[in-house]
Formats: sequence, structure tokens, C-alpha cells
Amino acid sequence: MTNWTVHLQAAGARCHDERQIDFGDPKQAHQPSDTTLLSPLIHLSILEIEGVDTKRFLQGQTSAQLELANGDFAPLTAFCSVKGRMLANAQLLRIAEDRYWLLLDRDLIEPLTKHLSKFAVFYKAEIRPRDDLALIGLLGRDAPALLEARLDMVPPAIWHQAMQGERILLQHPGPRSRFIVCVPSAEANTIWDTLARSATPVGNAVWQLHDIKAGLAWLTAAQQDTYLPQMINWEALGGISFKKGCYTGQEVVARAHFRGQVKKRLIRAQLDGNLVPEPGAPVCDAEGKRHGEVFIAALDAYDQAEILAVVKTRDDELPLEVLGQRLKRLKLPYAIERLDPEELAAQG
Repeated sequence: MTNWTVHLQAAGARCHDERQIDFGDPKQAHQPSDTTLLSPLIHLSILEIEGVDTKRFLQGQTSAQLELANGDFAPLTAFCSVKGRMLANAQLLRIAEDRYWLLLDRDLIEPLTKHLSKFAVFYKAEIRPRDDLALIGLLGRDAPALLEARLDMVPPAIWHQAMQGERILLQHPGPRSRFIVCVPSAEANTIWDTLARSATPVGNAVWQLHDIKAGLAWLTAAQQDTYLPQMINWEALGGISFKKGCYTGQEVVARAHFRGQVKKRLIRAQLDGNLVPEPGAPVCDAEGKRHGEVFIAALDAYDQAEILAVVKTRDDELPLEVLGQRLKRLKLPYAIERLDPEELAAQG
């Protein structure tokens, strides 16, 4: 247990396990729309890759164009097997010359390190988990003003980064403004207390609910080597550069795109009940035939489960259900079409 965790517990937090934390409010998703929310993002973590060959090393492993990660734009990326199945997806940050961070699910830190280490031995690049960092989520209409007033940090654009010493600030998409503050664990207690004076602490399930609303699916260890990046709409979010050279799995990913061979896609939906399915729970028709599986789920402000699920593309109009709860499709906040990260970087 870290000092950061102890501090959160002293502030009323309850750690259910290493991935989930809340503040004892069963109605935590019911906050008014004008409330600024503060959440410890203990389900996410940072993997650092550093060395004189780091850029060349990552260029051959990731779907991102390394030139675009310039200390301002922080692109989404994916790491794939030779068969094009995702081993991890992440946000790529350039911290300094020859030094990069990957923001990803905490349970993928160890397996991704093991996978990349097989190739890193041929480069001057070191891979290490940054267990000494804490990630804090801030969301709400007044979040940008709060960050400027309390932390003296100017919020960056979506999928961009801002740096102030050892503090990194990121903006993620969603129906409300959403920011991740990455700080050394030694500073986390002070940063949390400073922001908590003007924001309401909530569990990280609320942050995950807003990931669902944004149509943003973060792979976990249990979902490794299962999906092509396009199956979670990664190319629609700018997570694949089709203009860069080869990387592991690139041929399969490119072929699926140019030949239109993606047979499953991520959808957003609401269930007509409050049973929150586990990732991997089957999405079935009325006869019990499986058509896909739940990727992530969380309770919304109406005490109904909202989910992201990967289902067969030909089943667009078919009535489906999860755990006996009828599935109502909701609109994704982006078009299902290719969005080049080069375009996102140019927009600034």
C-alpha cells in the first residue's frame, strides 16, 4: 500500500481491489452536470521507454507515427501481434529527447514489458514501469479553469499534452471536459487536496463511464490478442497511422482496412437493467445465440448499465441482450471512418 493510497483512504476512499476505488457513494454517477469531479485513476499506469534508439525501436512496434509525438501532440497507438491482434493500446507521450511514456491499463504493464523486451535487446532502449507516478482524473465544465487557477497549468487540446516540470497534463474526449494529471507520487497528496477543495471526489468507475460515453475502449490483460485495432474503432479515433512504414502486425491491419474485412465493431449501448456485466459477458439474441461480447460496462446516472461491446457488423438491426437485459444501441460520438493522426496533429 503506497502513501498515495493511504492518503486517499484517509479522505474517504474505499479500495475494492487494485483496479477499483470509490468514496462510498452508490449514486456517484448521479452528480449534477455542473459539478466538477475528481477521481484517482488507479486502473491506469505509465510505462517508460528511454534510450538513444527508443524512437527507432518504437517506430517498428507501434501503430503511431513517432514523428507526430512531439511533446505537444500525444497520439493514440496500438501494439499488435504478427497476426494484427492488439496486445495493448495506449496514448504515446514524448517527455524528452529519446524518452517516451505510454499511458495504458495497469494490468498490461507487465505483459507489454515482456513482449517489447524481446525486441528491445537489439536496441539501446530501456523499458521500465513508472510505479512512482500517480494519475488523477478531473472532469466537468469548470475543470479547465480549475487547472489554471489551482495548478497554474494551461489545458491542452484533446489528445495533446502540457508539461510543467514533472507534471504532465492530458485532455481526453468525452461529453464533459476531461483531464488526466500525471504527477510524482510524492506530490500526489498535495495535488489531490488542492483540487478537492473545488471538486467532488468520485470513484474511477465514473471516469470509465465517461470513457464509454466517448466510445473509448482501453484493452485489459484479459482482452489481449483478441481484436484487430479496427474492431474497437481505433482508426476512427486516430489511433492508426496508415502513412508510416512497417511495424509488427501492420500488414494484417492495413489489409483489413483497405479490403474492408472488419467483421466486428465496437458499439455503445444501454441495458434496460442495473446488472453490470463483466468484460467478456456474451451479447446474445433472443434465442441465446452469441453475437459478440461486452468490452466494458458501468452504471450511468439512471442506474442502468452502459456498455461498450464488440459485435458482428451484420447484426446492426438485430435485437440483442446481455444477462437478460435488452440492449439499446446509443450513438457513438464519432464517425466510423478513418481519421489520420497526421490530421489530428495538424489541427492542434
